[in-house]
Amino acid sequence: MLVHEIINNGRDGDIAIVDEGRRITYAELKQGIKRYRNRLYEIGIRQGDRVGIFSRNSAEFVYAYFATSSLGAINVPINFQLSPRETAYILQDAGIEHLLTYEPLTFEEKLSVTQYDIATFGDKISPDAPALPADFDENKPCVIIYTSGTTGNPKGATLSHKNLVCNTSQCEVFLCHDKCRVLCVLPMYHCFGWTCTVLNTFYRGAELHVMRVFKPKDMVDMVRDQGLTDIIIVPSIFKLVTALAKPEDFKTVRFFMSGGTTLPDKIVEEFNKKFGRKIAEGYGLSEASPAVFLTTHGQERQGSCGKLLRGTEVRLVDEDGNDVAQGEVGEVLVRGGQVMLGYWNNPQATAEALDADGWLHTGDVGKVDADGYYYIVSRIKEMIISMGENIYPREVEEVVYQFKGIRDAAVIGIDDKLRGQVGACFYDVQDGATVDVRELKKFLQKNLALYKVPREFKQIPEIPRTSTGKISKRKILEDYMAAKKS
Repeated sequence: MLVHEIINNGRDGDIAIVDEGRRITYAELKQGIKRYRNRLYEIGIRQGDRVGIFSRNSAEFVYAYFATSSLGAINVPINFQLSPRETAYILQDAGIEHLLTYEPLTFEEKLSVTQYDIATFGDKISPDAPALPADFDENKPCVIIYTSGTTGNPKGATLSHKNLVCNTSQCEVFLCHDKCRVLCVLPMYHCFGWTCTVLNTFYRGAELHVMRVFKPKDMVDMVRDQGLTDIIIVPSIFKLVTALAKPEDFKTVRFFMSGGTTLPDKIVEEFNKKFGRKIAEGYGLSEASPAVFLTTHGQERQGSCGKLLRGTEVRLVDEDGNDVAQGEVGEVLVRGGQVMLGYWNNPQATAEALDADGWLHTGDVGKVDADGYYYIVSRIKEMIISMGENIYPREVEEVVYQFKGIRDAAVIGIDDKLRGQVGACFYDVQDGATVDVRELKKFLQKNLALYKVPREFKQIPEIPRTSTGKISKRKILEDYMAAKKS
């Protein structure tokens, strides 16, 4: 099965999408995709071409994505929170010449990219595009998901049709069916939201209820008024709606799912106390389409991200690559049908992530109990997860270094009650220089997505280093925590 064929699982007369009052049947969804497909072909999109999608959640996002994949072209969904500089890098790296966007974008550098209004793109009647060639198969690329890079620039995880369909099928543990009404509040550009919410809903022939802009009260009202049954969100949203919602607001909900980052016990306990309901958890990464471990509905275990998905292999290994015993911690290695083809035009990064035997080295540390439930303990990488968004300190640090007067800088994740984690920027200055924190913040806000901008800034006399000359983030964090306690 190819990704765009997933919608054939729904009955033509059933509702596929509810989007700001529009009730779109599966038959109408197919027609919308056809209009966008014809228009894409008319403007020159062919097999293997990359099409950028820069948009908030909408039915039109779905039309554009499936239309692109049905031509054998490759989707590149772009986080709409990114700055023009960050967006421009992705457009150039992926070789995108056509961008469907919900708002016109302006770039400092000159790009050979034509922009189209995604909302009206399919209004023009275009000649029918030809069918895909018979030799087009499920191993061809379908999407490039750009993940923040540990060396400054993001990397494009390239996922095939097989990767996405495999992972969607594995979401069977949610027990979603054709009578379910699924909330879509996570951004469609986000791999977790797209596979576990959008694709899984259509694969089961269910209803997708789209929320374009997250507002806690509006979400609670939407769940109650539209009688939604499945809520798949990140921990920070659980925290917000727990404080706001009443038990009767969620009376129609049969399944609560959390992903994106570890779900704190306190949030679980507050939710259970107020609603008397359990929350399923999962674990994944964009490079695995994204799900690796998921919790079967009705078998939730607090603190665990669930069990290994069908058709997937996992190893937990020590620093020397040896398998660890049950209960001991080790790096999570994954192999299966959902594991990416590689990073777009980046063979070095691909070789570092995927070994010769096909194992994906996740950089995350986990353990497994006697019942086969997995737990993510920590990260080998320094990545910060804030409100479900990945932030790589090196990327932020490289922008900080561009600010006049900065000598050394270190961005470190610190705990935050609402966001899970936020970045804290520690820096020292060049001799005789002064740094205005307000101006530094403005500079970062101009060059980074707002969620990547550190929440705290602290100038210290000198950035500490290890004996080998590396910045000692451990020492910085220890000093920071000691100062907070004193």
